[in-house]
Amino acid sequence: MATWVSEADSQALPGIHGRLKKRRLLPAEHLVDGGYASGAGLADADRNYKIALVGPIHNNNSKQAKANDGFAKENFIIDFDRHEVTCPNGKVSGNWNEIPSMAPYTVVRFGKRQCGPCPEKAKCTSGEARTINFLPRRIHELQERNRDDQQDSAWRRLYARRSGAEGTVAEFAVGHRARHCRYRGQAKSHVQHVLTAIAVNIERLSQQEPADSDYRPRAPTAFQQYLDHHDLPRPIWWRQGK
Repeated sequence: MATWVSEADSQALPGIHGRLKKRRLLPAEHLVDGGYASGAGLADADRNYKIALVGPIHNNNSKQAKANDGFAKENFIIDFDRHEVTCPNGKVSGNWNEIPSMAPYTVVRFGKRQCGPCPEKAKCTSGEARTINFLPRRIHELQERNRDDQQDSAWRRLYARRSGAEGTVAEFAVGHRARHCRYRGQAKSHVQHVLTAIAVNIERLSQQEPADSDYRPRAPTAFQQYLDHHDLPRPIWWRQGK
Protein backbone atom coordinates (compact mmCIF):
# COMPACT_ATOMS: atom_id res chain seq x y z
CA MET A 1 0.00 0.00 0.00
CA ALA A 2 1.39 3.39 -1.00
CA THR A 3 2.02 5.93 1.72
CA TRP A 4 1.50 9.61 1.10
CA VAL A 5 3.78 11.98 2.97
CA SER A 6 2.48 15.51 3.34
CA GLU A 7 4.83 18.47 3.22
CA ALA A 8 4.59 22.14 4.07
CA ASP A 9 3.63 24.52 1.27
CA SER A 10 6.99 26.29 1.51
CA GLN A 11 8.80 22.96 0.95
CA ALA A 12 6.87 22.38 -2.28
CA LEU A 13 7.87 25.72 -3.83
CA PRO A 14 11.36 24.77 -5.17
CA GLY A 15 9.87 21.76 -6.94
CA ILE A 16 7.16 23.92 -8.50
CA HIS A 17 9.73 26.39 -9.77
CA GLY A 18 11.95 23.57 -11.04
CA ARG A 19 9.12 22.10 -13.11
CA LEU A 20 8.20 25.51 -14.49
CA LYS A 21 11.83 26.08 -15.48
CA LYS A 22 11.94 22.80 -17.42
CA ARG A 23 8.84 23.91 -19.34
CA ARG A 24 10.24 27.43 -19.85
CA LEU A 25 7.29 28.93 -18.00
CA LEU A 26 9.07 30.70 -15.14
CA PRO A 27 7.33 33.99 -14.24
CA ALA A 28 9.12 37.21 -13.33
CA GLU A 29 6.83 37.49 -10.31
CA HIS A 30 5.08 34.72 -8.41
CA LEU A 31 2.15 35.67 -6.17
CA VAL A 32 1.79 33.14 -3.35
CA ASP A 33 -0.19 32.88 -0.12
CA GLY A 34 1.31 33.03 3.34
CA GLY A 35 1.97 29.29 3.45
CA TYR A 36 4.52 29.59 0.64
CA ALA A 37 6.11 32.90 1.69
CA SER A 38 9.20 32.75 3.88
CA GLY A 39 12.58 34.41 4.04
CA ALA A 40 14.30 31.28 2.75
CA GLY A 41 11.71 30.96 -0.03
CA LEU A 42 12.26 34.56 -1.13
CA ALA A 43 16.02 33.99 -1.29
CA ASP A 44 15.77 30.64 -3.11
CA ALA A 45 13.36 31.99 -5.75
CA ASP A 46 15.55 35.03 -6.36
CA ARG A 47 18.90 33.22 -6.38
CA ASN A 48 18.02 30.05 -8.31
CA TYR A 49 15.18 31.15 -10.59
CA LYS A 50 15.34 34.97 -10.77
CA ILE A 51 11.74 35.13 -9.53
CA ALA A 52 10.40 37.90 -7.31
CA LEU A 53 8.28 36.01 -4.79
CA VAL A 54 5.33 38.14 -3.65
CA GLY A 55 3.49 37.02 -0.55
CA PRO A 56 2.75 38.03 3.04
CA ILE A 57 5.60 37.24 5.41
CA HIS A 58 4.29 36.32 8.85
CA ASN A 59 4.92 38.86 11.57
CA ASN A 60 7.12 38.21 14.57
CA ASN A 61 5.21 35.86 16.88
CA SER A 62 7.32 36.45 19.98
CA LYS A 63 5.61 37.25 23.27
CA GLN A 64 6.76 40.87 23.11
CA ALA A 65 5.56 41.38 19.54
CA LYS A 66 2.16 39.78 20.19
CA ALA A 67 1.58 41.91 23.28
CA ASN A 68 2.89 45.01 21.51
CA ASP A 69 4.59 45.80 24.78
CA GLY A 70 8.31 45.48 25.36
CA PHE A 71 11.28 44.84 23.12
CA ALA A 72 10.75 42.55 20.13
CA LYS A 73 13.53 41.40 17.81
CA GLU A 74 12.84 44.34 15.50
CA ASN A 75 13.88 46.73 18.26
CA PHE A 76 17.44 45.38 18.24
CA ILE A 77 20.07 46.71 15.81
CA ILE A 78 21.92 43.96 13.96
CA ASP A 79 25.37 44.82 12.62
CA PHE A 80 26.25 42.02 10.22
CA ASP A 81 29.63 43.52 9.34
CA ARG A 82 30.87 43.72 12.95
CA HIS A 83 28.95 40.64 14.16
CA GLU A 84 27.26 42.61 16.90
CA VAL A 85 23.74 43.25 18.14
CA THR A 86 22.73 46.35 20.08
CA CYS A 87 19.74 46.26 22.40
CA PRO A 88 17.24 49.15 22.73
CA ASN A 89 19.09 50.35 25.85
CA GLY A 90 22.46 50.48 24.11
CA LYS A 91 24.03 47.28 25.38
CA VAL A 92 26.16 45.52 22.75
CA SER A 93 26.70 41.77 22.45
CA GLY A 94 29.31 40.18 20.24
CA ASN A 95 28.41 36.65 21.32
CA TRP A 96 27.68 35.74 17.71
CA ASN A 97 27.08 32.06 16.89
CA GLU A 98 26.11 30.82 13.45
CA ILE A 99 24.28 27.49 13.74
CA PRO A 100 23.80 25.76 10.34
CA SER A 101 21.50 23.11 11.85
CA MET A 102 18.93 25.81 12.68
CA ALA A 103 17.81 26.55 9.10
CA PRO A 104 20.54 28.17 9.39
CA TYR A 105 20.16 30.76 12.15
CA THR A 106 22.53 33.12 13.88
CA VAL A 107 22.12 33.23 17.64
CA VAL A 108 23.33 36.17 19.73
CA ARG A 109 23.21 36.00 23.51
CA PHE A 110 23.45 38.90 25.92
CA GLY A 111 25.18 38.32 29.22
CA LYS A 112 23.67 38.25 32.71
CA ARG A 113 25.81 41.23 33.66
CA GLN A 114 24.28 43.20 30.81
CA CYS A 115 20.64 42.24 31.34
CA GLY A 116 20.57 41.88 35.15
CA PRO A 117 20.97 45.60 36.08
CA CYS A 118 18.75 46.81 33.19
CA PRO A 119 15.75 48.76 34.56
CA GLU A 120 13.60 47.56 31.64
CA LYS A 121 14.56 43.89 31.80
CA ALA A 122 10.93 42.87 32.44
CA LYS A 123 9.98 44.32 29.03
CA CYS A 124 12.66 42.29 27.32
CA THR A 125 12.89 38.82 28.84
CA SER A 126 11.62 36.71 31.71
CA GLY A 127 14.91 34.79 31.82
CA GLU A 128 18.29 35.78 33.16
CA ALA A 129 19.39 37.27 29.82
CA ARG A 130 18.04 37.91 26.33
CA THR A 131 18.78 35.77 23.29
CA ILE A 132 18.16 36.94 19.72
CA ASN A 133 18.13 34.62 16.69
CA PHE A 134 17.80 35.60 13.04
CA LEU A 135 18.40 34.31 9.54
CA PRO A 136 21.57 34.96 7.50
CA ARG A 137 22.04 38.51 6.25
CA ARG A 138 20.75 38.10 2.70
CA ILE A 139 17.61 36.24 3.80
CA HIS A 140 17.05 38.54 6.78
CA GLU A 141 17.22 41.67 4.61
CA LEU A 142 14.91 40.19 1.96
CA GLN A 143 12.42 39.26 4.65
CA GLU A 144 12.49 42.68 6.30
CA ARG A 145 12.19 44.45 2.93
CA ASN A 146 9.17 42.30 2.08
CA ARG A 147 7.52 43.20 5.41
CA ASP A 148 8.10 46.88 4.65
CA ASP A 149 6.67 46.48 1.13
CA GLN A 150 3.49 44.94 2.56
CA GLN A 151 2.64 48.31 4.10
CA ASP A 152 2.70 50.02 0.70
CA SER A 153 -0.50 50.48 -1.31
CA ALA A 154 1.27 49.49 -4.56
CA TRP A 155 2.19 46.12 -3.02
CA ARG A 156 -1.40 45.59 -1.92
CA ARG A 157 -2.72 46.35 -5.43
CA LEU A 158 -0.24 43.90 -6.91
CA TYR A 159 -1.07 41.17 -4.41
CA ALA A 160 -4.82 41.69 -4.92
CA ARG A 161 -4.43 39.84 -8.23
CA ARG A 162 -4.04 36.65 -6.23
CA SER A 163 -7.76 36.76 -5.43
CA GLY A 164 -8.34 35.19 -8.85
CA ALA A 165 -6.22 32.20 -7.90
CA GLU A 166 -7.96 31.85 -4.55
CA GLY A 167 -11.33 31.98 -6.30
CA THR A 168 -10.27 29.21 -8.65
CA VAL A 169 -9.10 27.04 -5.75
CA ALA A 170 -12.41 27.61 -3.96
CA GLU A 171 -14.40 26.75 -7.08
CA PHE A 172 -12.36 23.59 -7.57
CA ALA A 173 -12.54 22.45 -3.94
CA VAL A 174 -16.09 23.48 -3.03
CA GLY A 175 -18.04 23.73 -6.27
CA HIS A 176 -16.63 20.47 -7.65
CA ARG A 177 -16.03 18.57 -4.39
CA ALA A 178 -12.33 18.10 -5.15
CA ARG A 179 -11.43 17.50 -1.52
CA HIS A 180 -12.93 14.01 -1.76
CA CYS A 181 -11.47 11.57 -4.28
CA ARG A 182 -13.75 9.16 -6.10
CA TYR A 183 -10.95 6.66 -6.63
CA ARG A 184 -8.20 4.97 -4.67
CA GLY A 185 -4.54 5.53 -5.45
CA GLN A 186 -2.51 8.61 -6.30
CA ALA A 187 -2.52 7.99 -10.06
CA LYS A 188 -6.31 7.75 -10.28
CA SER A 189 -6.76 10.73 -7.97
CA HIS A 190 -4.47 12.75 -10.23
CA VAL A 191 -6.63 11.87 -13.24
CA GLN A 192 -9.71 13.03 -11.33
CA HIS A 193 -8.05 16.37 -10.54
CA VAL A 194 -7.00 16.88 -14.17
CA LEU A 195 -10.48 16.06 -15.49
CA THR A 196 -12.06 18.38 -12.91
CA ALA A 197 -9.70 21.19 -13.93
CA ILE A 198 -10.70 20.66 -17.57
CA ALA A 199 -14.36 20.86 -16.55
CA VAL A 200 -13.71 24.16 -14.74
CA ASN A 201 -12.01 25.57 -17.83
CA ILE A 202 -14.85 24.46 -20.12
CA GLU A 203 -17.41 25.96 -17.77
CA ARG A 204 -15.57 29.28 -17.72
CA LEU A 205 -15.14 29.32 -21.48
CA SER A 206 -18.84 28.70 -21.93
CA GLN A 207 -19.53 31.88 -19.96
CA GLN A 208 -17.39 34.04 -22.25
CA GLU A 209 -19.89 35.42 -24.73
CA PRO A 210 -18.97 37.83 -27.56
CA ALA A 211 -19.94 41.45 -26.95
CA ASP A 212 -22.44 41.37 -29.85
CA SER A 213 -24.00 38.07 -28.80
CA ASP A 214 -27.76 37.89 -28.20
CA TYR A 215 -27.25 35.05 -25.68
CA ARG A 216 -29.28 35.32 -22.51
CA PRO A 217 -28.95 33.04 -19.45
CA ARG A 218 -31.62 30.35 -19.25
CA ALA A 219 -34.40 31.22 -16.82
CA PRO A 220 -34.67 29.06 -13.67
CA THR A 221 -36.85 26.00 -14.04
CA ALA A 222 -40.17 25.74 -12.19
CA PHE A 223 -38.57 23.43 -9.65
CA GLN A 224 -35.67 25.85 -9.09
CA GLN A 225 -38.18 28.68 -8.63
CA TYR A 226 -40.05 26.53 -6.09
CA LEU A 227 -36.85 25.96 -4.10
CA ASP A 228 -35.98 29.66 -4.19
CA HIS A 229 -39.50 30.68 -3.18
CA HIS A 230 -39.41 28.41 -0.13
CA ASP A 231 -35.79 29.36 0.78
CA LEU A 232 -34.63 25.82 0.16
CA PRO A 233 -30.98 25.34 -0.88
CA ARG A 234 -30.19 24.10 -4.34
CA PRO A 235 -27.63 21.30 -4.75
CA ILE A 236 -24.14 22.81 -5.12
CA TRP A 237 -23.74 21.60 -8.72
CA TRP A 238 -26.68 23.71 -9.90
CA ARG A 239 -25.58 27.07 -11.23
CA GLN A 240 -27.78 30.05 -10.61
CA GLY A 241 -29.58 31.08 -13.79
CA LYS A 242 -27.55 28.81 -16.08
